[in-house]
Formats: sequence, structure tokens, C-alpha cells
Amino acid sequence: MSDPESAPARPTPLTGLHRALGARMAPFAGYDMPIHYARGIIEEHLHTRSAASLFDVSHMGQLTIRGADRAEALEALVPGDIAGLAPGRMRYTVLTDEAGGILDDLIVTNVGDYLFVVVNAACKDADIAHMREALPGGCAVEELDRGLVALQGPQAAAVLARLAPGAEALPFMTAAPFEIDGARLAVTRSGYTGEDGFEISIPAGDTERIARMLLDRPEVEPAGLGARDTLRLEAGLCLYGQDIDRTTTPVEAGLAWTVGRRRRAEGGFPGARVILDQLASGPPRRRVGIRPDGRAPARAHTTIRAVGGAAIGEITSGSFGPSIGGPVAMGYVDARASEAGRAVEVVVRDRPLPARIAALPFVPHRYFTGKGG
Repeated sequence: MSDPESAPARPTPLTGLHRALGARMAPFAGYDMPIHYARGIIEEHLHTRSAASLFDVSHMGQLTIRGADRAEALEALVPGDIAGLAPGRMRYTVLTDEAGGILDDLIVTNVGDYLFVVVNAACKDADIAHMREALPGGCAVEELDRGLVALQGPQAAAVLARLAPGAEALPFMTAAPFEIDGARLAVTRSGYTGEDGFEISIPAGDTERIARMLLDRPEVEPAGLGARDTLRLEAGLCLYGQDIDRTTTPVEAGLAWTVGRRRRAEGGFPGARVILDQLASGPPRRRVGIRPDGRAPARAHTTIRAVGGAAIGEITSGSFGPSIGGPVAMGYVDARASEAGRAVEVVVRDRPLPARIAALPFVPHRYFTGKGG
């Protein structure tokens, strides 16, 4: 068997388009992905905040779960309320292990006669194997051969409405089928930038044509993984493998809201004892925002210390925040030192620099929740 680390990066349905647009490409989670285009990460980031950007997220896993008891069966693997999910509604949840650690975070949509699940690219093979092994025989898990793009930004709804009338009326975390130029699409009002927008699942053979139609709109520019990362960081959203993994519980990660009320009462999901105990008594550490002073970003694995004292945690994601005009970061600290406003130090290149604990998100979310915005 070949070493997966040395295997060539796989293309997405949009790899040719990225190269035609002059993207800087690099391997990511086993795929050949655009990091940024000619304008650079900061301009792509700011354009998303002010207009609309198109991101290729086709590397993500798109799965279906079918079977008469699919929702109840999936609840044996996640702490979210899946059985109570109405048709056309979506839910963010996490796969947990028996220690309460997070195997992956995922979005589950009730399409009606099946569940549509989007999982992280680096985890999808393991997720599929885990689901197929753990779900009962009456449930079938299949990976779809489709492209996935994210149209994000305050002008995203106006753009999509011109091609798919009615999509603009979808509230956040809802889904519906649409058709553009003969291509049958699954459209969700979702995304991972903190901005309003959509994720659009497209048959693989139609993906480039639909992407070009969206990019032809004057409001839309292409954006790569670099801007997607700085946007989600400013929005206080976790990146699997950095901010959450098997060593973190949903409660430590600030994702206690993913544990549904009924699930808290009933349990029955992996790690329930650990997670429910932390909900009742508090976790030993908490994910927090960090605002370093000055201009130097504090990157992942930077130590967080009490002022003049011992280490109290570590940064998991850190970068320059283009919307903030300065460095921002997230990480875990001792729960007793997690209150917003607390002065701390971050050790950058062996030098302790002043910083403070900050509330998340750094930039308010602008999701469309209905007629009132």
C-alpha cells in the first residue's frame, strides 16, 4: 500500500478553474486546493465581508444516510437532537468517543427520506467507516460524487436570487432543492465565515459551469482557503484538527449548545457520562478568544501564561485579523482563568508579549434568520 502522505493530491471538480484563475495551489486534506488568488488573502477576506466570495469546499465529504430509523440510529453516535429535526432543517453536531472527545464536527440535514451529512475532508474516510460499523444494518451510508461551493457575504443572497429565485428567502440552517441552468442543486443557508451565505451541492459534472455563472456576477470574486481560515477565526468558529479533536470535549470547546435538551436528559451517546458531568460541574479548561497586543500574530501551539507566571494554556488558531486590523487567536486556558478581559501573556519566539482574554466571536455573525434579518 502506498503512503497516504506521499500520494498525489486529488483534484476537485474546480481544480482546472482555480488554475485558470491563477490560484496559488497547495495540498490540503489530500486535495489540491486554492490557498489564494492574485489579490491575496487580506483582499479576499475583506471582499467577503463587504460583497460576496465563492469558495471551493468540494473536498468536504458529502454523505447520505438512509433507512427507516436513520435519525434515531445517528443519535447513538452524536449528542445532537437528530430525531427532532424537521424536514428542510439542518443541525451542527459532533461525533464523540467514549471519553467525550470529538471525532469530527458535521452538519446534518433532514432532506425528508434521508439525511444529508457534510463532514470534514481529513476525517471523511474514518467517519464513513465509523458510521458503517456503528449504525445498524438497516442504515446505508453512501458518499456522493458532487461538488460543493460556498457563496458567502452580505450580497450572496441577491446574487443567488438572480439565478435561483426563492433561495434568498431561506433562513439560516435550512435547505431546499433548486435548479440552475438544468443542474439540480441542493442549497443550504449556511457557511463557515460568520457571514450570510449559502453552500451549494452540485453534480460533479455541472460544478464548473455553475461556479463560472456565479463568478460572472460583478459582486462575486473567488476566494481560497487562506481567507476562509481568517474569516472563520474572526467568527470564533472551530477548525477540526486545530481547535477541536479527540482531546477536547464539546463543553471545553464552547459547544455545549450542541447537546440537545432531550439528549441531556436521556444520554445514550458516546462519552455521555463525561460530557454531562462537565455540563453540570464545569470543564477543567475552556476555549477562549485571545487578543495579543501589538501587530505580531500568536500562532497555533503558542503558550499562554499568567502575567509573570506559569503556563495556563495554549493557542490553537492564530492569525492577523483583517477585519480587526490586528492579531486574533483562540485557544484553551484553565477554566479558572477564562474570564474575558483577563490580562495574560503569549510567548512568541521565546518572548512573553502582553495579551488579554477576549469574548468570541471577534466579528459578530451576520446570519439571515428570517424576515427580520
